[in-house]
Amino acid sequence: MSEENNHITLIITRQDDPESAPYEETFHVPYRNNMNVISALMEIRRNPVNANGQDTTPVYWDMGCLEEVCGACSMVINGKPRQSCTALVDQLEQPVRLAPMTTFPVTRDLAVDRSRMFDALKQVKAWVPIDGTYDLGPGPKMPENRRQWAYELSKCMTCGVCLEACPNVNSKSDFIGPAAISQVRLMNAHPTGAMNKNERLEALMDEGGLAECGNSQNCVQSCPKGIPLTDSIASMNRETTLHSFKSFFGSDHKV
Repeated sequence: MSEENNHITLIITRQDDPESAPYEETFHVPYRNNMNVISALMEIRRNPVNANGQDTTPVYWDMGCLEEVCGACSMVINGKPRQSCTALVDQLEQPVRLAPMTTFPVTRDLAVDRSRMFDALKQVKAWVPIDGTYDLGPGPKMPENRRQWAYELSKCMTCGVCLEACPNVNSKSDFIGPAAISQVRLMNAHPTGAMNKNERLEALMDEGGLAECGNSQNCVQSCPKGIPLTDSIASMNRETTLHSFKSFFGSDHKV
């Protein structure tokens, strides 16, 4: 922030549409105490004039809950993928540089298409298959120790930050990424979800699955929810190994 002018400077990587070339545009935004990056972007939306005094289009980005739950407002802030709703301006180096995540296709400005992540969740069947056509009654109870760590895994908000941080998730790789792998662990731990355990493990053993993980551990360091993603990857490595042995030797053999 400039003390003299009482403003902050944002250098934003923009892109008019998916086929356009990216370019940078600089903005000066009036400073307020406790403002976050989204507050600064809203100021630009309210008064879309760049640092040269030229009228421009409002910057486009995704957002939803504004309290780090929906995961929609992910972007690269000063070189680090994170949530813009919890990125406080006072804690950021100035000028603040904003860019879209590079793992996903850009739709416009800071907004990206996260379909790759959602398709990965479909690939591993990251849901409990209950059709809802009739009342099944109370579900089975989970032991408290399992419920506690399962809750930690359930905090995933499909923000895409772990995929952006992972060097193995890119345009040349089909790797499904750490989020989907961790969701397999969560769904397989559920008493009802465990009915489809083998299908999910086989999906992880397929192309783009666990074998593509390079164990860089960037994912667990960048996750805004602190989800133990590397623990999930290690656990699923063990489970898929056991599953492959059981499949090879037959279900009558104990491994």
